[in-house]
Amino acid sequence: MFAEEIISNAISPLKPDDTVQKALDRMNEFKLKHMPVVNEGAFLGLLAEDDLLNLRDHDTLIKDIAVNLLNVFILKDAHTYDVIRLLSQLKLTAVAVLDAQKNYLGLISINNMVDAVAEQYAVSEPGGIIVLEISNRDNSLAHIAQIVEADNAQILSSYVNAFEDSTRLEITLKINKTEVSGLVASFERYNYLVKEVYNNTQIDDGSQERYDSFMNYLNV
Repeated sequence: MFAEEIISNAISPLKPDDTVQKALDRMNEFKLKHMPVVNEGAFLGLLAEDDLLNLRDHDTLIKDIAVNLLNVFILKDAHTYDVIRLLSQLKLTAVAVLDAQKNYLGLISINNMVDAVAEQYAVSEPGGIIVLEISNRDNSLAHIAQIVEADNAQILSSYVNAFEDSTRLEITLKINKTEVSGLVASFERYNYLVKEVYNNTQIDDGSQERYDSFMNYLNV
């Protein structure tokens, strides 16, 4: 997934002739602390809420205020990982997206990014989650996929997490079925360390029954 695919069309940029108050109102409306300033398609920079709150006269035009705009943007063909990195490193709530000629195309808000990651990792899809811990020398996703497919299942998404100063890796798998007991047994048979399992319908600790009883009580 690329930056151009997750641009928010609902949030228009600020203009140099907009007032400080309008900028603050727009940020409050969209729950953002950063907004792009654009002049006839040219990206001028990101305006930060903290800088505006320090100003006394909120009727001042953006073009007349003495604050530095952040020259931060992402190109339209950047991968979502690059967008996440930029948002995280600079603590941004939004980032501008430009084309190769540096024309403004739109912005990606932090909420857009969360929704995109949820889609990319099949968060909304029903299924079980299995977390494996392996040695980095045994990191064969092909073999892991074979084990899953042998159980008549498919991997919806996967994520690999490396530990600092360690040869161990943690692999998180989202599987397209919720009954994963047989799959867990298969992994253990192949000497994979299964650290955690989520959404396994075969694990019944009575919590669902207690929840249903509580909800029935509330509806009385």
